[in-house]
Amino acid sequence: MQDYQLGAMETRFADLIWAHAPVSSGELVKLCAAEFKWKKSTTYTMLRRLCERGIFQNQGGVVSALLSKAEFQAVQSERFVEEHFGGSLPQFLAAFTAREKLSDAEIEELQRLIDQHRGGSSC
Repeated sequence: MQDYQLGAMETRFADLIWAHAPVSSGELVKLCAAEFKWKKSTTYTMLRRLCERGIFQNQGGVVSALLSKAEFQAVQSERFVEEHFGGSLPQFLAAFTAREKLSDAEIEELQRLIDQHRGGSSC
């Protein structure tokens, strides 16, 4: 599995790319200068790191996502559940709901997801 763990600034940078992708590398440099006060070299260093991790690519001067933000978050979530709950989603949910109960809307959404993955429907 790729190393998709990101630091705080890497996460902000990734969010900026996802919000504008596909984006020219020149435009990305301008966005980073405005948003983070970065120099061109800092932007390219950070971009190279995230490209090496397989999250983005920079081809022909155009930066695009290899993983959507949703796909990236899914990988992060899977890793968290694996590392902290032995891969057990029920254990994660038990811990998550131990201090605060789920709302009816949250329960309905979870049930919809369960039914969807079970192959049933909840119409």
